[in-house]
Amino acid sequence: MNIADFDIYRDLLKAKSGLTLTQDKAYLIESRLNPVSKKWGYENIGALTKILRGVPPKELVNDIVEAMTTNETSFFRDNTPFENLKSKVIPYFKQNPRPNKTLRIWCAAASSGQEPYSIAMLLKEEAAMHLPGWKFQITATDISHEILEQAKEGLYTQFEIQRGLPITYLMKYFKQMPDNKWGINQDIKDMITFKYFNLLDNMVMLGKYDIIFCRNVLIYFDQPTKKDVMERSANLLEDDGFYFLGGAETVLGITNTFQNVPNCRGLYAKSKSQHIVAA
Repeated sequence: MNIADFDIYRDLLKAKSGLTLTQDKAYLIESRLNPVSKKWGYENIGALTKILRGVPPKELVNDIVEAMTTNETSFFRDNTPFENLKSKVIPYFKQNPRPNKTLRIWCAAASSGQEPYSIAMLLKEEAAMHLPGWKFQITATDISHEILEQAKEGLYTQFEIQRGLPITYLMKYFKQMPDNKWGINQDIKDMITFKYFNLLDNMVMLGKYDIIFCRNVLIYFDQPTKKDVMERSANLLEDDGFYFLGGAETVLGITNTFQNVPNCRGLYAKSKSQHIVAA
């Protein structure tokens, strides 16, 4: 692919999703967009690129963005954030109850649902012991309509189940379904609202949260976009809330809005907050 054609896709992805596509990832364009070309009746990527030079249909642009979005995820991915949620965050809220005993969580870039379902199952377990009578409202968002539909179904293959899900959780919160799939129980599904959301859009409509998970998505953004997303996310976070990033992500050198919770990799609080001492 020549540079001029590559730039069309790079600029489109940056404008529509914030994703930064570098030249060394140019091979992904053909491998991921060939099915999109065929779906729309174009002979090849060249024909698709020609359409993008004009005013392409909005639906076509959405299909391109969805195809180029990475949806790598698994249950209890990296484990550390869930340990921090269990050992640091939940004990803090136990000592500092929310109004109406309601904890609000935003899970950004939720992909096919493993992360928000992992959060919901962990909260279900902890509620019985530490937060009796509490309600949990989890909002899970993603930029892909297709992947959100999969997440809402809550159906997973044996391979997906085996990636990180403890056997005790499988037995307690899933039912075996036809075609060797596993379906998550309705009471866990009821804890989560899945909705479409682009991190470049106005976040005010999402409301306020006690906990925000924004893991393993900012690594695909350039520095200014990371800063913008972090600082706008901070406006949604309660003053004594908690902000989770992925293990390879950091706020250092990007923004002063957050500070690391001591001895908790990937866990942050607002810079002016004092509650991290108690966490």
